[in-house]
Amino acid sequence: MVSLDKSALINAFKCGSDQRAEKAALQLATHGSSSLELLKELLNHPEADVRWWATRALAEIPAPETIELTLVALQDQDPAVQQCATLALQHQPHPAAIPQLINALDAPDRLLGRLAGDALIAIANEAVPALIQAAENHSQSARLEAVRALSLIGDTRSIPVLFKILGEDSAVMEYWAEQGLEKMGVGMVFFKP
Repeated sequence: MVSLDKSALINAFKCGSDQRAEKAALQLATHGSSSLELLKELLNHPEADVRWWATRALAEIPAPETIELTLVALQDQDPAVQQCATLALQHQPHPAAIPQLINALDAPDRLLGRLAGDALIAIANEAVPALIQAAENHSQSARLEAVRALSLIGDTRSIPVLFKILGEDSAVMEYWAEQGLEKMGVGMVFFKP
C-alpha cells in the first residue's frame, strides 16, 4: 500500500481546486481504516478547508470507526464542516449520531438543520423516539425538521404527534403532518363524523 503523504494531502485540500481536493480525498479514502489516524489529525487542522475535506473523505470509508470521527466533525466550529459531517452521516447513517443530529436541528444555520433532518431520515426507525420528542419540545424550526423527518420515515409511533400537529397554526407543519399520516394510511379518516 502506498504511504499517505500528510503534507501533500493538506496542500491538495488547501489548493482552491475542488477537483484536485476531491481526488485527494477519494484517494485517502481508498486506504480505509488505515487512514483514520491521519484523518483524526486532519480534523484538528487550523484551516477549515482541510477539516472539510477530511470529513468528506470519512464519508467514503465504510468502517465502524468512522462514526466517532464524523461526530467530532459535527462539533466543528465551522458551519461548512458541520454540514459536511451531516452529509457524511446521511451517507453512512448510524444510531450513535442521533443525539448530536437532534441538537443540530436547533442550529441557527437552517441548512445544517435540514441536513441533520435528512441524516435522521437515513437512520430511520431508530431515530423516531428522539424525533417525536423534538417535534414536541424544541424550537419551531427544529420541530418543523422533526415533523418533516417523521413524515418521511413513516413510522406508526409518530401518529399521535402528527395528529397533534394538525391542530397548530402552521401551514408547513400541517402539510408535513398530513403527508406523514397519508403515507401511513391514516389520512383524514379519523376526522369523519
